[in-house]
Amino acid sequence: MTMFPVPDAELAWELSDEGGHPVVQLHGLTSSRDRDRVLDLDLGVGLSGTRLLRYDARGHGRSTGRPEPSDYCWPYLADDLLLLLADRFPGESVYGVGTSMGCGTLLHAAVRRPELFSGLTVLLPPTAWDSRRGQSQTYLANADLIEEQGLGAFLAAGADAPQPPATVGRPETMPEVADDLLPSVFRGASRSDLPDPAELARVDVPVRILAWVDDPSHPMSTAEALAELLPQAALTVAHTPDDVRRWPAMLHDDVVRFG
Repeated sequence: MTMFPVPDAELAWELSDEGGHPVVQLHGLTSSRDRDRVLDLDLGVGLSGTRLLRYDARGHGRSTGRPEPSDYCWPYLADDLLLLLADRFPGESVYGVGTSMGCGTLLHAAVRRPELFSGLTVLLPPTAWDSRRGQSQTYLANADLIEEQGLGAFLAAGADAPQPPATVGRPETMPEVADDLLPSVFRGASRSDLPDPAELARVDVPVRILAWVDDPSHPMSTAEALAELLPQAALTVAHTPDDVRRWPAMLHDDVVRFG
């Protein structure tokens, strides 16, 4: 396992080097590289002819972290991403792919360094701005529940939650975050939001937005707002698992076009 040091953590990463354009892929909250594959959210599957960098965010998967909520705020995670890209792809323009929390991380990095990215694919944009307030309270309640009653109580509380139709048939998975870090990860997420809309409007690179319907944690309102704000955005919406299975081919085509 290859590790990259960042402040107060080490990131577990892997590079699939088939030559060609550099691509970086980021996962969502409580997920990891491995879990994304189980959930059919690893769009890098079949992405041949590129240098694909995948890594676990701090505190997730095989990366290390500490129980400090500020470490898991999206601007801080963007710091990690920019450090890793400077080390792995110095001086190069990179195509970025990010799911949910990874979407937030990518967009924070892109508003700071838009010239660093040749294009972006953002999957399942999370709650943002007005809709973020309610989600933040949910994350705080999750953190309290885990500390007071344990991980089992948290999992039981979410067991009967309705699932988006595009996820039907997926196996159940566990959070890819250590129990002692999970409350801090949720509290960091509760303090996070997408960049200011005016900043996003200046990210003038091609962006593919991939969303699915009937998911309160990843509402269509955010995807539609991003499609309006970002100057070169295209929105694609999934209604079924078959629609989601087409996403890797879309990424491949976009990397070929814009990479």
